[in-house]
Order: sequence, then structure tokens, then C-alpha cells
Amino acid sequence: MNLAYIPSPSHGVLYLGPIPLRGYAFCIIIGVFVAVWLGNKRWIARGGQPGTVADIAVWAVPFGLVGGRLYHVITDYELYFSEGRDWVDAFKVWEGGLGIWGAIALGALGAWIGARRRGVPMPAYADAVAPGIAFAQAIGRWGNWFNQELYGHETHLPWALHITSSEGGRVPGYYHPTFLYESLWCVGVGLLVIWADRRFKLGHGRAFALYVAAYCAGRGWIEYMRVDDAHHILGVRLNVWTAVIVLLLAVTYFVMSAKKRPGREAVVEPGASGGSAEDASGGPADVASDGPADGASAGSAGGAQAVASGEEKAGDPEESPKDEAESARKS
Repeated sequence: MNLAYIPSPSHGVLYLGPIPLRGYAFCIIIGVFVAVWLGNKRWIARGGQPGTVADIAVWAVPFGLVGGRLYHVITDYELYFSEGRDWVDAFKVWEGGLGIWGAIALGALGAWIGARRRGVPMPAYADAVAPGIAFAQAIGRWGNWFNQELYGHETHLPWALHITSSEGGRVPGYYHPTFLYESLWCVGVGLLVIWADRRFKLGHGRAFALYVAAYCAGRGWIEYMRVDDAHHILGVRLNVWTAVIVLLLAVTYFVMSAKKRPGREAVVEPGASGGSAEDASGGPADVASDGPADGASAGSAGGAQAVASGEEKAGDPEESPKDEAESARKS
């Protein structure tokens, strides 16, 4: 028996009368609130309007939950559709089982729909919410602790996780708390993105790409430690392959984006402070441009507006009192 260890909760659900309060669901909800709160602060700092992040999250969060559940059910279909299993359990999200890969993929689709309706560039929005998503994952991972799931190999380290439940094929004992490793890693990823964004002024989706790459780097080795059932390809867990592929895609995007579109967006939201809502043609402003050329364009537009305003005043049929006095003197 270990003298020091992380205890598991005896129950993953508390009852408020007839209402079940599930720890897994609470962790997901708290994580979403943290992501929206921090994303909103970062969006406003970039020149966006308050409330935009929450408005888009209304689309992103449901899509993300559906995507996360779909990925889990598809990759672990035998848990729900094999002999002796009840397919209705596939809809019981509160019992655990959300694949981050599906959550991010379908959540991004929902965010794209919301961003398009709002008229803001998706890459800028993704950059704003990236560290918040990492912190949300850090909080959400504690839902696995409540459910006593997704732990690693047996260990006798002082921070071993004590599994007490024997449901679902679990063997009570002391195991690596991979949920804790991933939670701490996600906190580090969030802090890394915030630091890099401040230091290098990341734009055009590069802060989000950094988050994805850094998360995948950690998820790869943490996934390798887990002992829960999973599909394997060439002897390697499916999620490890997914992490490697997504990591390479994120790094490729980061490098190519930095070459093609260096700098950061000058305007992230039409109508917000720091940018004009409409361009000369009356349509949405170009919110994806940046750099000296954008400054020159903005200056030219401001100068043109000033000239136009001066011409309107010059052509005003009403003369000022000074002009009337001058005319009377000359006559």
C-alpha cells in the first residue's frame, strides 16, 4: 500500500433531491466558462466588441460536444454496439467519453458559422480563444478523476492515483494519474500561448496553431502511458497517431502562415474600436490585413474623408458671420 497517493472520489455524482449533479459535467461546464471569459478579454484587447466571443461560442460549444462524442463513439464503437451492449449508452455523455479531436474539429466548424454570421475573421477569433481552450481542457480532465477513468500504468510513486472502482473491467490499485499529467500540460500550453502571443504578436491563426502543436506534443506521450482499451495501428494507439499527424499539420500551417501573412490583423471586428465597419464600397472592412500597408491605407482613407469633409464645408451655401462681414466690407 502506498503511503501517499491521490484518492479517487467514492462517487462521481451527488444528488440534490432528485437532481443528479455529476462531477464530469461540472468540469466541462466550468471549463467552457473559463474559455469564454478569457477569450472575451483577449478579444476586447485585440479591438473586438464585448460579447462577440460568447455569441460565437453559442455555435461552437454544442458543435464541439457533438463532435467530441461522435469521435469517441466511432473510435470505441465496441463499447456501444457490440454484443451485450446497449446502443442507447452512446448518448450518455455524462458518463464520460469526449474525444478532443472531434470536439476541436466540429467545434471549429460551429465557430466558423458563428464568426461568419458575426462578420469576423475566423483565424483572429481562434487566436483569441486558444489559451482559454487549453485551460478548459485542463479543467475538463478532472472529470476523468470523478469517473475513475483514463489512468496510466501501475505505479508506486507518491502521486499515484488510487482506483477503487471495479466497474467496467477496472482493477483497483495505484496507477499513473494521466488525467493530472494532461491537466498540468494544458495549463502550461495555455501559458505558453499567452506568452508567445505577447512576445511575437501572433496573428492569422498562428496562436491557435501553436496551441494545437504544443497540446499534441504532450498528448502523444501521455496517451502512450494509458492502459485503457484502444485501437492500435502498427502497435501504436490510434490517438498517438492522431496527435502526431495533427502536430505536423499545425506546425506546417504555422510556418506557411508566418511566411505568407506576417504580423497580426489590424482590425478583428467591423464596427469595433480600432477599425471601420465598412470599406469604400459599403461592404465589410478587410479585417485580415496588417502591417505598414494597412496603416498607409488607413491614413489615406482618413485623409480622403477629411478632404471630402472640407469640400462639403467649402460648398456649404450658408456663410459664417465672418464671411458675411467680409462681403459687406468689400461691397
